[in-house]
Amino acid sequence: MTDRQSNENYQEELEELRKKIDSADEQIVSLLGRRQKLVNRIVEIKKKHHLPVYHPAREEDLISVRRRQGRKAGLDENFIEELYRSILRQSRMEQTGQMSRKAIKPGADVLIVGGYGEMGRYFESCFSGSGYRVRLMGKNDWDRAESLCSGVDLAIISVPIEKTVDTIYELAPYLPEKAVLADITSIKQEPLQAMTRAHKGPVMGLHPLFGPTTSSLDKQIVVATPGRDQEACQWILDQFTAWGTVVVTSSGEEHDDIMAVVQSLRHFATFAFGQFVERKKVPVARTLEFSSPIYRLELGMVGRLFAQDAAMYAEIIFASKQRRDLLKDYIQNINENLEMVEKGDKQRFISEFNKIADWFGPFSEQAIRESSYLIDKLIERF
Repeated sequence: MTDRQSNENYQEELEELRKKIDSADEQIVSLLGRRQKLVNRIVEIKKKHHLPVYHPAREEDLISVRRRQGRKAGLDENFIEELYRSILRQSRMEQTGQMSRKAIKPGADVLIVGGYGEMGRYFESCFSGSGYRVRLMGKNDWDRAESLCSGVDLAIISVPIEKTVDTIYELAPYLPEKAVLADITSIKQEPLQAMTRAHKGPVMGLHPLFGPTTSSLDKQIVVATPGRDQEACQWILDQFTAWGTVVVTSSGEEHDDIMAVVQSLRHFATFAFGQFVERKKVPVARTLEFSSPIYRLELGMVGRLFAQDAAMYAEIIFASKQRRDLLKDYIQNINENLEMVEKGDKQRFISEFNKIADWFGPFSEQAIRESSYLIDKLIERF
């Protein structure tokens, strides 16, 4: 066989294999279309019975089954998981898009106090997009408070933390007794106490753990803190569920304890790192040329903080005495390590390290898996 004949033969074989791959791809797309039709039928059932879009246990079970199936088929399990997480996210997005257009309480009137701010506008879009009648109230609208509050079913306080309690007491006398009064600030005990004192009707605290630039509510978390008459407030939680959020129920006390760490301590520690880098005039761009992916990821989170509004973060970090006390404890804890650093006490460091590792327990393994996934994605991009 000549070289020319050999070349023609493998070209023919390649062409035949490519045709089979094209056929397989067509079948995959066709199957995804069939899957989507089944998803649409599920949406109708969920709409009818107000069921949540996101079902964590179902999704994780499905991923585990598909990973095993992929392994048996000789495929990379991580590739199969990534593929199906993409499919499931698209499915949730489709479901959320269809279900978000449905109002859980059709014809209800929603008042957003502070509605001209970024979060106010965001929730105006959410509620109006589902068919609710939405009224906005700004700082110059108090002369119209009575008419704006007339007949409302839900009033949401969306103002800066330091103004929340005063706004609650100013607004409450104008509200119908049956209206639900809710706030969306990042502290909950004080606003809940104010709402239950000022308003005789249903009361609920809400804390959306996302900002106004969020493109989708899919799997976003909203913390709900019951105040009074949970049954009358339930339609609001059902609406958030229909939008694709995960609703986490908590007491005001538990919420504030946890958020002091999740928000205040985390943001302050990031601020302190950024402050130190700035004072040392570290050449940030140059460090990235020497950096590991995990350093780039960590520095990215620092840079992300300083790309946002300083006043907003000051309000979050120093929102309460509880948060400020926690930060003082944190700074004191840092100072306690000075002696270890001065002496270069490696054994003390190792002892502390191992004690902390034991305390974190199985979460450390989860953290390795999750951060490794993020690092791999970062490497793909950069």
